[in-house]
Amino acid sequence: MKYKQWKVAAPCPPGQQALEAAGLPPLLAGLLSARGIVRPEEARKLFSPEEEPVFDPMLLRDMDKAVPRVRRALEQGERIAVYGDYDVDGITATCLLTQFLSARGGQVVPYIPSRLEEGYGLNREAVTYLSQQGVALIITVDCGITAVEETALANRLGIDVVITDHHACKEELPPAAAVVDPHRPDCPYPFKGLAGVGVALMLAVSVAGQGEAQAVFEEFCDLAAVGTVADVMPMTGENRAIVSRGLARLDPPRRVGLAALLRCAGLEDKPVTSVAVGYTLAPRINASGRMGMAEVAVDLLMTHDPGRAEELAAQLCELNRERQGIESEIFQQCVQHLTEAPQQGAIVLAGKQWHQGVVGIVASRLAEKYACPCFMICLDGGTGKGSCRSWGDINLFELLSACGPLLENFGGHALAAGFTVREENIPALAQALRRAVAETCRGEELPSVLEVDMAVAPQMLTVEAVESLDLLEPCGTGNPRPVFLLQGAQVHTMSQVGRGRHLKLRLESRGVPLDAIYFSSQGADLGLYPGCRVDLVFYPQINDFRGARTVQLQVVDLRLAPSRAQLEQAIYDKYSRGEALTCEEARFLLPSRGDFVGLYRWLERQSTGCTVVEDTPARIARAVSRATRQREIPARTMLCLEVLEERGLINMNRRVDRIQITLCQVEHKVDLEASEIIKRLRRVLEEL
Repeated sequence: MKYKQWKVAAPCPPGQQALEAAGLPPLLAGLLSARGIVRPEEARKLFSPEEEPVFDPMLLRDMDKAVPRVRRALEQGERIAVYGDYDVDGITATCLLTQFLSARGGQVVPYIPSRLEEGYGLNREAVTYLSQQGVALIITVDCGITAVEETALANRLGIDVVITDHHACKEELPPAAAVVDPHRPDCPYPFKGLAGVGVALMLAVSVAGQGEAQAVFEEFCDLAAVGTVADVMPMTGENRAIVSRGLARLDPPRRVGLAALLRCAGLEDKPVTSVAVGYTLAPRINASGRMGMAEVAVDLLMTHDPGRAEELAAQLCELNRERQGIESEIFQQCVQHLTEAPQQGAIVLAGKQWHQGVVGIVASRLAEKYACPCFMICLDGGTGKGSCRSWGDINLFELLSACGPLLENFGGHALAAGFTVREENIPALAQALRRAVAETCRGEELPSVLEVDMAVAPQMLTVEAVESLDLLEPCGTGNPRPVFLLQGAQVHTMSQVGRGRHLKLRLESRGVPLDAIYFSSQGADLGLYPGCRVDLVFYPQINDFRGARTVQLQVVDLRLAPSRAQLEQAIYDKYSRGEALTCEEARFLLPSRGDFVGLYRWLERQSTGCTVVEDTPARIARAVSRATRQREIPARTMLCLEVLEERGLINMNRRVDRIQITLCQVEHKVDLEASEIIKRLRRVLEEL
């Protein structure tokens, strides 16, 4: 198991019934009601993301300063540099603003720093170079919010800077002509979840003015959708409007570059969803920046030549394969190191031969594997460039802020960030980070919880039912991809695919055959074998192979299934601890009249000639089942004994693993329905 706990949301039968009555399929209705959406009108709103309001971009602080400065540059023919970042968000933002300004006659130079040579953000060498190229205005996209010294240098060189960013702010803002960032403490913009490309889109819309605003939004929302999904921004509010309308413009794509990339990635003629963007398009665009060749992705997104687009798309796919190989090698090195020298609280690793563009992904995989935040540092000439990924509720930006004196620089989000540190400060940094994590957690383990929408029966997983889940698109943070639990499925066959990197399973559950794929997993490591039973948490998806559409389970986590007896005992233990029971659990525990009659008659026979019956609960249940020819259920037998004791029919003396039972002489009829235990179980059934 990757996660220590699977937390399945409580079902809401009344809400599900209301949604089903409105025409929703049971799988979708059950999912929505478990998420708290129980009224048909709420569901209809969720299914219409394009109707989410997009706020007036002039509400963004300093947009009133940015717009006239950009318009002046266009009117006076000034040379403009659009300065971006090398991830998908930064690349799409750079292309968006470059194309928008160029179409309006602007002299525009797109500039993305080399990840391997320059690192993240606005740097002094780049500012000096752009000054030498005659640039009068630098517009940053997806970066710049911490570039105080670099902006001051630009000012001294006679260059104005307009910063558009969406990262967390430090106390001191850069001395720019305008600083547009929804995370500014003084920014009144109602929606704080815009990606860097979202902020760039708002600038373009504002510069265009009200007369052209809608046309500009529609022209560039495809790029904004790709960057927003890739940067894992919250899929709520106006991001849903941006992404849903952008995905519509990707199906089919209007840009020859994106069309070529979809073909190269095997997505031609398939629906372009947020999942397709996040797991197929985004990694290929990202690979260019990670491998120090961001210009390949920029050229692809901006080209109008179909032949050139095919070449660039093939190059991106090859870069992605190269990235995967390097990533796998570094990941295995780190796992081996952590096996020999485990780390607690936070993983801090440094290496001289690591690829700077790949360690962020490795950090993400290690954080998930070890359930703690991970900090990966690439060393070069006494300086380390770090990438980190969070786990649980750890806010990386706050963590790095607390360790600021040990760092040369840092920036980013709560969940992902970058930093620079001197090599000699790394031991102290590792100690400070672990101390900060411990203080945040207050001595408790970091949560390792997988949130699950609902448990499902295999009969619910039809092609039509799974297709209905597309109504939830676009999915992401705040509106996550549906996650389900299937219990007790039997493994028929298992094989490694994808050059041995992934595990393919053929399952059967209640007579229904199912295919499953578990990425980056090994069957032997999981203790699986043909014939074993497993519980699995999964994303449902449609596999379209040669025209045949079937349901496939993309496994998120998996464990060997407990036996029926273990499951039943777990329900009884939950009841004994006084925890709330589900309707199914209460129904399982509630004894029938036949259960009581069979048990009591068996006790009477065993008591003949002696006063005490002594045995283990399991053997008592087995003996009663043989005598009554009913299924053996030790948990229910134990509950029956507790009811009999409560109503004065027996006395019980509980020992470590055995029970002594003495029958009481009762002269009057006893009403077992008056038992508080029975009443408690019936109340659960009545409430649900």
